[in-house]
Amino acid sequence: MSAGKPLRFSKMHGAGNDFVVLDLRGGRPLPSPALARALGDRHTGVGFDQLLTIEDPVAAGCVARYRILNADGSAAGQCGNGARCVAAWLQRDGAAPGGHFRLDSPAGVIDVQALGQGRYSLAMGLPKFAPAALPLHAPAEAVAYELPAGGQRLRFGAVSMGNPHAVVEVPDAAAADVATLGPALQARPEFPEGVNVGFAQVLASDRIALRVFERGAGETLACGSGACAAVAVLVRQGRVGRHVFVALPGGTLEITWPADDAPIVMAGPTAFVFEGEFPLEQVE
Repeated sequence: MSAGKPLRFSKMHGAGNDFVVLDLRGGRPLPSPALARALGDRHTGVGFDQLLTIEDPVAAGCVARYRILNADGSAAGQCGNGARCVAAWLQRDGAAPGGHFRLDSPAGVIDVQALGQGRYSLAMGLPKFAPAALPLHAPAEAVAYELPAGGQRLRFGAVSMGNPHAVVEVPDAAAADVATLGPALQARPEFPEGVNVGFAQVLASDRIALRVFERGAGETLACGSGACAAVAVLVRQGRVGRHVFVALPGGTLEITWPADDAPIVMAGPTAFVFEGEFPLEQVE
């Protein structure tokens, strides 16, 4: 993107997980990693957990394609809260009329259902537990793994929701040492592409508390794919049922996994915060 004309954007959030949304339809160029970092800086830019680009669809039957960049400029494979915000943005724009439509995501096609009052339901696909899907270097697939991290041995489940997740069950999510254990597990060589680390507390068979340390963003107020991952891992471990409310610091998401061979469905809120323009001459 050349300097000169300011870059128009929308600021949005889903359960506190915040985004800058760029309309790049019509072949507009992708933002560089440097521009993503400049926009993502919470002191000198706009600030976000992830940047979302809305583009012309590639997959048949989709109203738009979206891609995801983290605040450090790296690419992400999926973002459930972001996908809901993309859906809301497209409906406000008039590009997604009706209550049901499809989005072309980095992890494949997503079915979207508008629920009203800014809430959307997304079919997030099948969880993939094979270590190669994350990837995770492990001798065999297991319900739980153990690795040394942060001065202790962490027991965790692992799953891909289009991006890699490790889920650690803890007795108290609010007291979990996310700032130490999250980056420590994320940096393990067994995760060659890094990993999102969730710290889940089981409150009841249909309710958990969750905090997530994300790749390229650090701890966020909410993580949609992380909520799906936590439920998938805990269902597999026999710790929760198949319909679970996930309480994150920024709000609550509703996760349903009807059967092992069915996609996980996530429902939750979206919100528009403001519209703005960013001066491109600020980018080196």
